[in-house]
Amino acid sequence: MSTTDTTATDVRFAEVATRARRNPRRRSSRRNDPRLLLFVLPAAVLYLWLVLWPTVQAVQYSLTDWDGLSVAYRNLGLANYDRLLGGDTVFGQAFGNSLKFMLAVVIGQTTLSLVLAMALQRNTRTNIALRALYFFPTVLSSVSVAFVWSFVYDPTFGLANSLLSAVGLDSWQQPWLGDQSRAIYYLAIVQIWFHAGQMMVVYIAGLQTIPADLYEAADLDGVTRWQRFRHITWPLVAPATAIVVAYTTIQSFKAFDLIFASTGGGPNHATEILSTLIYNSAFRNFEFGYAAAQSVIFVVLIALVTVLQQRAVALSARRA
Repeated sequence: MSTTDTTATDVRFAEVATRARRNPRRRSSRRNDPRLLLFVLPAAVLYLWLVLWPTVQAVQYSLTDWDGLSVAYRNLGLANYDRLLGGDTVFGQAFGNSLKFMLAVVIGQTTLSLVLAMALQRNTRTNIALRALYFFPTVLSSVSVAFVWSFVYDPTFGLANSLLSAVGLDSWQQPWLGDQSRAIYYLAIVQIWFHAGQMMVVYIAGLQTIPADLYEAADLDGVTRWQRFRHITWPLVAPATAIVVAYTTIQSFKAFDLIFASTGGGPNHATEILSTLIYNSAFRNFEFGYAAAQSVIFVVLIALVTVLQQRAVALSARRA
């Protein structure tokens, strides 16, 4: 290309740039072409139909005494919410069990998955094989996991009591899922075993994005392992932690199939969580209006806990 052609091209580019600066509305209209919204429309329609509309209906039915079968129902106002927050002891117990289960799972699963990720961060053959091994429980169905651990926790023939007996700890043997004060925590252990490998993968992806230069500089400064973790690893892995904590929180509240197949909420509602209680209210007691009110409070609880956890993780990363 000759010098004359180059100069002419530069002039044309300069003219185009000048017109764009003088007419920002035209440039903006090209970027925000309304026809592009057509690509979002199918997903938006599905979201409105399958998520928002059922949510609105749940709020509507929570104000009624609908039994789920009849066409007619009465409007009760806030009577279902008064019953929930005033005198339903089973709801209060299920609410507390949900929080205990969620806290135990979030703390245990986040800690275990981070430890496993740090131990298996390097891409060696052994580490890759171990990652696959720890990830394997995730591909199982919740009902299968529930039945496997029911055999482990069996008080007569279970693996847990057999191992304790083999090492001479017969006094530690117990009914496990029959213990009303601790059964919910033993189910939390099952949930942690079930999904720790899945969260480990998220942490490994986060750890592998941390520049190695930072660790080399820290080693030159003679920092300890704890200081490396506190001032480098933890702050830089905070985005992965936010994902793990949020996902684990929602996952623990949705552990309906695991608990329903393991204990059905028993004994004496000791492992009843909100999702199993909602199922029992709707499909066993045929109180769909009351179950809808429980669902609304359940949604509010999940949203509140998720927001608080995300803020706690962000604050912890800033202070580190």
